[in-house]
Amino acid sequence: MKPFRERNTVKLGLVGLAVMAVLGVLIFTWESLPLVGGSVYTAHFREAAGLKPDDEVRVAGVKVGKVTDVELESTYVKVTFRARGVWLGDQTVAAIKIKTLLGQKNLALDPLGTKELDPDTPIPQDRTVTAYDVNDAFGDLAKTTGEIDTAQLAESFKVLSQTFGATTPESVRTALDGMSKLSHTISSRDQELKQLLESTAGVSKTLAGRTDQFQALLDDGTTLLAEFDRRRDAIGALLSGTRDLSRQLSALVADNQAQIGPALEQLDRVTDVLQKNQDNLDRSLRLAGPFYRLIGNAVGNGRWIDSYICGLIPSADGSAGCVPPKGGR
Repeated sequence: MKPFRERNTVKLGLVGLAVMAVLGVLIFTWESLPLVGGSVYTAHFREAAGLKPDDEVRVAGVKVGKVTDVELESTYVKVTFRARGVWLGDQTVAAIKIKTLLGQKNLALDPLGTKELDPDTPIPQDRTVTAYDVNDAFGDLAKTTGEIDTAQLAESFKVLSQTFGATTPESVRTALDGMSKLSHTISSRDQELKQLLESTAGVSKTLAGRTDQFQALLDDGTTLLAEFDRRRDAIGALLSGTRDLSRQLSALVADNQAQIGPALEQLDRVTDVLQKNQDNLDRSLRLAGPFYRLIGNAVGNGRWIDSYICGLIPSADGSAGCVPPKGGR
Protein backbone atom coordinates (compact mmCIF):
# COMPACT_ATOMS: atom_id res chain seq x y z
CA MET A 1 0.00 0.00 0.00
CA LYS A 2 1.37 3.40 -0.96
CA PRO A 3 2.18 5.67 2.05
CA PHE A 4 0.17 8.88 2.49
CA ARG A 5 3.19 11.12 2.00
CA GLU A 6 3.65 9.64 -1.49
CA ARG A 7 0.01 10.22 -2.49
CA ASN A 8 -1.45 13.32 -4.13
CA THR A 9 -2.28 15.67 -1.24
CA VAL A 10 -4.74 17.67 -3.34
CA LYS A 11 -6.84 14.61 -4.09
CA LEU A 12 -6.69 13.50 -0.47
CA GLY A 13 -7.87 16.96 0.67
CA LEU A 14 -10.78 16.97 -1.78
CA VAL A 15 -11.88 13.46 -0.75
CA GLY A 16 -11.66 14.44 2.92
CA LEU A 17 -13.76 17.58 2.35
CA ALA A 18 -16.37 15.55 0.44
CA VAL A 19 -16.60 12.97 3.23
CA MET A 20 -16.94 15.72 5.88
CA ALA A 21 -19.68 17.43 3.85
CA VAL A 22 -21.64 14.18 3.51
CA LEU A 23 -21.31 13.50 7.24
CA GLY A 24 -22.46 17.06 8.05
CA VAL A 25 -25.52 16.69 5.85
CA LEU A 26 -26.36 13.35 7.47
CA ILE A 27 -25.98 14.81 10.96
CA PHE A 28 -28.26 17.78 10.32
CA THR A 29 -30.88 15.84 8.34
CA TRP A 30 -30.84 12.47 10.09
CA GLU A 31 -34.44 12.90 11.23
CA SER A 32 -35.50 13.23 7.59
CA LEU A 33 -34.08 9.82 6.68
CA PRO A 34 -36.79 7.15 6.16
CA LEU A 35 -35.07 4.54 8.33
CA VAL A 36 -34.20 6.94 11.14
CA GLY A 37 -36.77 9.74 11.22
CA GLY A 38 -39.80 7.46 10.71
CA SER A 39 -42.47 7.41 8.02
CA VAL A 40 -44.06 10.53 6.52
CA TYR A 41 -47.85 10.81 6.55
CA THR A 42 -50.38 13.46 5.55
CA ALA A 43 -53.79 14.46 6.86
CA HIS A 44 -56.45 16.82 5.50
CA PHE A 45 -58.14 19.24 7.95
CA ARG A 46 -60.87 21.81 7.47
CA GLU A 47 -58.64 24.40 9.20
CA ALA A 48 -55.18 24.58 10.75
CA ALA A 49 -56.49 25.69 14.20
CA GLY A 50 -53.11 27.12 15.16
CA LEU A 51 -51.08 23.97 14.38
CA LYS A 52 -47.51 24.81 13.30
CA PRO A 53 -44.46 22.91 12.05
CA ASP A 54 -42.37 21.28 14.82
CA ASP A 55 -45.47 20.74 16.99
CA GLU A 56 -45.56 17.31 18.60
CA VAL A 57 -47.32 14.24 17.22
CA ARG A 58 -48.68 12.02 20.02
CA VAL A 59 -50.30 8.62 20.32
CA ALA A 60 -51.99 7.92 23.66
CA GLY A 61 -50.14 10.90 25.14
CA VAL A 62 -46.68 9.65 24.04
CA LYS A 63 -44.62 11.67 21.60
CA VAL A 64 -43.95 9.68 18.42
CA GLY A 65 -42.94 12.42 15.98
CA LYS A 66 -43.51 16.00 14.91
CA VAL A 67 -45.35 18.07 12.33
CA THR A 68 -43.13 18.95 9.38
CA ASP A 69 -45.40 21.15 7.25
CA VAL A 70 -48.78 22.89 7.30
CA GLU A 71 -50.02 24.29 4.00
CA LEU A 72 -53.29 25.26 2.33
CA GLU A 73 -54.43 23.18 -0.62
CA SER A 74 -57.67 24.06 -2.40
CA THR A 75 -60.41 24.05 0.28
CA TYR A 76 -58.55 22.13 3.00
CA VAL A 77 -55.33 22.29 5.01
CA LYS A 78 -52.69 19.65 4.32
CA VAL A 79 -50.69 18.65 7.40
CA THR A 80 -47.53 16.62 6.87
CA PHE A 81 -46.03 14.81 9.85
CA ARG A 82 -43.55 12.11 10.80
CA ALA A 83 -44.23 9.18 13.12
CA ARG A 84 -41.68 6.67 14.36
CA GLY A 85 -41.96 3.50 16.40
CA VAL A 86 -45.78 3.27 16.25
CA TRP A 87 -48.25 1.26 14.19
CA LEU A 88 -50.95 3.29 12.40
CA GLY A 89 -54.01 1.58 10.94
CA ASP A 90 -55.88 2.40 7.77
CA GLN A 91 -58.74 3.94 9.84
CA THR A 92 -56.49 6.18 11.93
CA VAL A 93 -58.16 9.33 13.25
CA ALA A 94 -56.08 12.55 13.51
CA ALA A 95 -57.13 15.39 15.80
CA ILE A 96 -55.63 18.79 16.55
CA LYS A 97 -55.75 19.19 20.32
CA ILE A 98 -54.78 21.91 22.76
CA LYS A 99 -51.58 20.96 24.56
CA THR A 100 -51.48 23.81 27.10
CA LEU A 101 -53.89 26.44 28.39
CA LEU A 102 -51.77 29.04 26.60
CA GLY A 103 -52.93 27.74 23.24
CA GLN A 104 -50.08 25.46 22.13
CA LYS A 105 -51.32 22.62 19.90
CA ASN A 106 -50.31 19.07 19.09
CA LEU A 107 -51.46 16.40 16.64
CA ALA A 108 -53.08 13.42 18.37
CA LEU A 109 -53.45 10.13 16.48
CA ASP A 110 -55.84 7.28 17.26
CA PRO A 111 -54.47 4.23 15.39
CA LEU A 112 -57.59 2.36 14.27
CA GLY A 113 -58.10 -0.22 11.56
CA THR A 114 -56.93 -3.72 10.65
CA LYS A 115 -54.40 -2.86 7.94
CA GLU A 116 -51.37 -0.61 8.15
CA LEU A 117 -51.80 2.96 6.98
CA ASP A 118 -50.23 3.66 3.61
CA PRO A 119 -47.94 6.75 3.86
CA ASP A 120 -49.04 7.74 0.35
CA THR A 121 -52.73 7.78 1.34
CA PRO A 122 -53.75 10.94 3.22
CA ILE A 123 -56.07 10.77 6.20
CA PRO A 124 -59.32 12.28 4.81
CA GLN A 125 -61.34 15.08 6.40
CA ASP A 126 -64.02 12.69 7.70
CA ARG A 127 -61.34 11.19 10.00
CA THR A 128 -59.81 14.45 11.18
CA VAL A 129 -60.97 16.64 14.07
CA THR A 130 -60.14 20.31 14.59
CA ALA A 131 -59.89 21.74 18.08
CA TYR A 132 -61.95 24.78 19.02
CA ASP A 133 -59.46 27.42 20.12
CA VAL A 134 -59.97 29.24 23.42
CA ASN A 135 -59.10 32.55 21.74
CA ASP A 136 -61.72 31.96 19.07
CA ALA A 137 -64.26 31.07 21.76
CA PHE A 138 -63.74 34.38 23.55
CA GLY A 139 -63.84 36.23 20.24
CA ASP A 140 -67.09 34.55 19.19
CA LEU A 141 -68.60 35.15 22.62
CA ALA A 142 -67.78 38.86 22.42
CA LYS A 143 -69.22 39.06 18.91
CA THR A 144 -72.41 37.16 19.81
CA THR A 145 -72.95 39.20 22.97
CA GLY A 146 -72.52 42.42 21.04
CA GLU A 147 -75.18 41.39 18.52
CA ILE A 148 -77.83 40.64 21.19
CA ASP A 149 -80.49 43.32 21.56
CA THR A 150 -80.56 43.29 25.34
CA ALA A 151 -83.27 45.96 25.56
CA GLN A 152 -85.61 43.90 23.37
CA LEU A 153 -84.76 40.79 25.38
CA ALA A 154 -85.67 42.55 28.63
CA GLU A 155 -88.96 43.76 27.16
CA SER A 156 -89.76 40.23 25.97
CA PHE A 157 -89.28 38.81 29.44
CA LYS A 158 -91.46 41.59 30.88
CA VAL A 159 -94.28 40.94 28.39
CA LEU A 160 -94.02 37.21 29.02
CA SER A 161 -94.36 37.77 32.77
CA GLN A 162 -97.40 40.02 32.31
CA THR A 163 -99.03 37.57 29.89
CA PHE A 164 -98.94 34.72 32.38
CA GLY A 165 -100.74 36.99 34.88
CA ALA A 166 -102.67 35.51 37.71
CA THR A 167 -103.18 32.10 36.05
CA THR A 168 -99.51 31.32 36.44
CA PRO A 169 -98.10 29.93 39.71
CA GLU A 170 -96.32 32.39 41.94
CA SER A 171 -92.98 30.60 41.55
CA VAL A 172 -93.06 30.90 37.73
CA ARG A 173 -94.00 34.60 37.88
CA THR A 174 -91.22 35.22 40.39
CA ALA A 175 -88.73 33.43 38.15
CA LEU A 176 -89.80 35.44 35.10
CA ASP A 177 -89.66 38.70 37.07
CA GLY A 178 -86.16 37.79 38.19
CA MET A 179 -85.12 37.01 34.63
CA SER A 180 -86.59 40.33 33.50
CA LYS A 181 -84.63 42.23 36.17
CA LEU A 182 -81.51 40.30 35.25
CA SER A 183 -82.00 41.18 31.60
CA HIS A 184 -82.46 44.88 32.50
CA THR A 185 -79.27 44.75 34.56
CA ILE A 186 -77.35 43.18 31.69
CA SER A 187 -78.81 45.74 29.31
CA SER A 188 -77.65 48.62 31.53
CA ARG A 189 -74.15 47.10 31.64
CA ASP A 190 -74.05 46.10 27.99
CA GLN A 191 -71.14 48.35 27.03
CA GLU A 192 -69.08 47.34 30.06
CA LEU A 193 -69.65 43.63 29.39
CA LYS A 194 -68.69 44.07 25.76
CA GLN A 195 -65.46 45.84 26.73
CA LEU A 196 -64.74 43.12 29.30
CA LEU A 197 -65.14 40.34 26.77
CA GLU A 198 -63.05 42.18 24.18
CA SER A 199 -60.32 42.73 26.78
CA THR A 200 -60.47 39.05 27.73
CA ALA A 201 -60.01 38.07 24.09
CA GLY A 202 -57.03 40.45 23.85
CA VAL A 203 -55.43 38.97 26.97
CA SER A 204 -55.93 35.46 25.60
CA LYS A 205 -54.27 36.39 22.31
CA THR A 206 -51.36 38.00 24.16
CA LEU A 207 -50.87 34.88 26.28
CA ALA A 208 -51.03 32.74 23.15
CA GLY A 209 -48.32 34.89 21.57
CA ARG A 210 -46.10 34.33 24.63
CA THR A 211 -46.51 30.56 24.61
CA ASP A 212 -42.83 29.88 23.90
CA GLN A 213 -41.70 32.12 26.76
CA PHE A 214 -44.14 30.54 29.21
CA GLN A 215 -43.03 27.11 28.03
CA ALA A 216 -39.37 28.05 28.60
CA LEU A 217 -40.26 29.35 32.07
CA LEU A 218 -42.03 26.12 32.95
CA ASP A 219 -39.11 24.07 31.60
CA ASP A 220 -36.66 26.10 33.71
CA GLY A 221 -38.84 25.57 36.78
CA THR A 222 -38.91 21.84 36.08
CA THR A 223 -35.11 21.81 35.78
CA LEU A 224 -34.76 23.69 39.07
CA LEU A 225 -37.09 21.28 40.88
CA ALA A 226 -35.24 18.32 39.38
CA GLU A 227 -31.94 19.74 40.66
CA PHE A 228 -33.47 20.20 44.13
CA ASP A 229 -34.68 16.61 44.01
CA ARG A 230 -31.24 15.39 42.91
CA ARG A 231 -29.59 17.22 45.78
CA ARG A 232 -32.27 16.34 48.30
CA ASP A 233 -29.92 14.12 50.31
CA ALA A 234 -27.25 16.83 50.51
CA ILE A 235 -29.80 19.47 51.57
CA GLY A 236 -31.23 17.06 54.16
CA ALA A 237 -27.76 16.33 55.55
CA LEU A 238 -27.05 20.07 55.75
CA LEU A 239 -30.27 20.73 57.66
CA SER A 240 -29.62 17.80 59.98
CA GLY A 241 -26.09 19.05 60.66
CA THR A 242 -27.40 22.54 61.41
CA ARG A 243 -29.96 21.10 63.82
CA ASP A 244 -27.29 19.00 65.59
CA LEU A 245 -24.97 22.02 65.84
CA SER A 246 -27.77 24.07 67.40
CA ARG A 247 -28.41 21.34 69.96
CA GLN A 248 -24.72 21.09 70.83
CA LEU A 249 -24.40 24.86 71.24
CA SER A 250 -27.49 24.91 73.46
CA ALA A 251 -26.03 22.11 75.60
CA LEU A 252 -22.67 23.91 75.77
CA VAL A 253 -24.31 27.12 76.96
CA ALA A 254 -26.40 25.21 79.51
CA ASP A 255 -23.35 23.34 80.86
CA ASN A 256 -21.27 26.49 81.22
CA GLN A 257 -24.03 28.77 82.45
CA ALA A 258 -22.48 28.89 85.96
CA GLN A 259 -19.14 30.15 84.59
CA ILE A 260 -20.43 32.32 81.79
CA GLY A 261 -22.86 34.25 84.01
CA PRO A 262 -20.30 35.56 86.55
CA ALA A 263 -17.78 36.23 83.79
CA LEU A 264 -20.29 38.40 81.96
CA GLU A 265 -21.14 40.22 85.19
CA GLN A 266 -17.45 40.97 85.86
CA LEU A 267 -16.99 42.10 82.30
CA ASP A 268 -19.95 44.45 82.75
CA ARG A 269 -18.36 45.92 85.86
CA VAL A 270 -15.02 46.42 84.10
CA THR A 271 -16.86 48.19 81.31
CA ASP A 272 -18.56 50.48 83.82
CA VAL A 273 -15.22 51.36 85.45
CA LEU A 274 -13.60 52.10 82.11
CA GLN A 275 -16.56 54.23 81.12
CA LYS A 276 -16.39 56.25 84.34
CA ASN A 277 -12.61 56.86 83.93
CA GLN A 278 -12.79 57.65 80.24
CA ASP A 279 -11.43 61.19 80.70
CA ASN A 280 -8.52 60.00 82.86
CA LEU A 281 -7.66 57.32 80.33
CA ASP A 282 -7.69 59.85 77.50
CA ARG A 283 -5.40 62.23 79.49
CA SER A 284 -3.03 59.37 80.39
CA LEU A 285 -2.75 58.38 76.75
CA ARG A 286 -2.04 62.00 75.71
CA LEU A 287 0.72 62.34 78.39
CA ALA A 288 2.20 58.94 77.71
CA GLY A 289 3.47 60.03 74.31
CA PRO A 290 5.85 62.83 75.47
CA PHE A 291 6.91 60.80 78.53
CA TYR A 292 8.03 57.81 76.51
CA ARG A 293 9.65 60.09 73.95
CA LEU A 294 11.86 61.65 76.71
CA ILE A 295 12.67 58.21 78.09
CA GLY A 296 13.73 57.17 74.63
CA ASN A 297 15.98 60.21 74.26
CA ALA A 298 17.59 59.54 77.66
CA VAL A 299 18.47 55.92 77.08
CA GLY A 300 18.96 55.99 73.33
CA ASN A 301 22.51 57.46 73.11
CA GLY A 302 24.50 54.50 74.42
CA ARG A 303 25.04 52.36 77.47
CA TRP A 304 24.24 55.21 79.83
CA ILE A 305 21.43 57.55 80.78
CA ASP A 306 21.51 61.23 79.87
CA SER A 307 20.25 63.39 82.75
CA TYR A 308 20.02 67.07 83.61
CA ILE A 309 19.68 68.20 87.28
CA CYS A 310 19.43 71.83 88.41
CA GLY A 311 19.34 73.46 91.87
CA LEU A 312 21.26 70.85 93.88
CA ILE A 313 24.77 72.45 94.00
CA PRO A 314 25.02 76.23 94.55
CA SER A 315 27.43 78.16 92.35
CA ALA A 316 30.04 80.67 93.53
CA ASP A 317 27.70 83.61 92.99
CA GLY A 318 25.05 81.94 95.13
CA SER A 319 22.77 80.85 92.27
CA ALA A 320 21.66 77.28 91.80
CA GLY A 321 24.12 75.23 89.83
CA CYS A 322 23.39 72.58 87.25
CA VAL A 323 24.99 69.19 86.70
CA PRO A 324 26.31 69.10 84.12
CA PRO A 325 26.72 72.87 83.73
CA LYS A 326 24.55 74.65 81.17
CA GLY A 327 26.10 74.40 77.74
CA GLY A 328 27.86 71.10 78.37
CA ARG A 329 27.12 67.51 79.33
